[in-house]
Amino acid sequence: MIKRPRTDFWQVGIAPLPIQDVGASTLSAVRDRITWLPEAGRWRYLADPFGLVRGDALHVFVEAFDYRIKRAHIERHEFALADLSWRGQATVLEQPFHLSYPQVFEHGGETWMVPESYQAGEVALYRATDGSLNHWQRECALLAGLPGADASLIEHGGRWWMFYTLVGPNARDQRELHVAHAPALTGPWTPLAINPVRVSRDGARPAGRPFIGRDCVLTLPVQDSSTGYGSATRLLRFPVLTPEQVVIEAATERLTGNLVSHSHTAGLHTLNGCGDAFTLIDVKRIDRSRGKQWLDFKRRLRRLMG
Repeated sequence: MIKRPRTDFWQVGIAPLPIQDVGASTLSAVRDRITWLPEAGRWRYLADPFGLVRGDALHVFVEAFDYRIKRAHIERHEFALADLSWRGQATVLEQPFHLSYPQVFEHGGETWMVPESYQAGEVALYRATDGSLNHWQRECALLAGLPGADASLIEHGGRWWMFYTLVGPNARDQRELHVAHAPALTGPWTPLAINPVRVSRDGARPAGRPFIGRDCVLTLPVQDSSTGYGSATRLLRFPVLTPEQVVIEAATERLTGNLVSHSHTAGLHTLNGCGDAFTLIDVKRIDRSRGKQWLDFKRRLRRLMG
């Protein structure tokens, strides 16, 4: 008997909770007040949310994945800040290779994005070219020649820090955490000599932008893939972070999809603070219908026919 395929579908939500207060109990307490992004459509999903608050709007940037082409582009969804009513969406970045994890942030009077683009063999920096946040220009490669994934940046202690993983054999990207540092956003970026700083499937691949916790310690959300890719998220604290030394304290608490959703309980693999009052999350359900096999067959046939 042919084994049924496993297809992951993600859903993005806006939780009314500051990132510094996120935990299993606090997420459960706000589950009925989470605002979910619209469904992406058949054989599509939205994941990896990052956000910006501008004026009266909350902008949520997401990976928009389509199983029919097995590739994603970056979309921006706009919400009214007052009541989180959805105002619409736009495709803001598309390349001939896969894009995801669109970390957006403001620095030096500009708005920047560092999307995952490991298929291009680089970690690249993009800049918004107008106030609409719909047009982006590639500025430079921060790390070139590396299949870096889910790069997560923060300015801390007078330096810029990048947490990332590397795509490679035997699910390397799910078990290794790497760190690089730079004197400025545009570099030059130097990977730590002691990389990888953590090797563990229960918490290595970045799951959101680093933030400063209530205890004033730099904290990084990471994926816990010990029971499957993106099955949960946990937090890593960095009481010591220098180019020569890294001390990591891993939280034992796992944040899972069932804390916030009745339908998408198989995973939670992104936590991102947005403004002072919101945390963006994504949760996963698993589909085992045979329609995916027919979809894959049609895609291979189109490729063979050019």
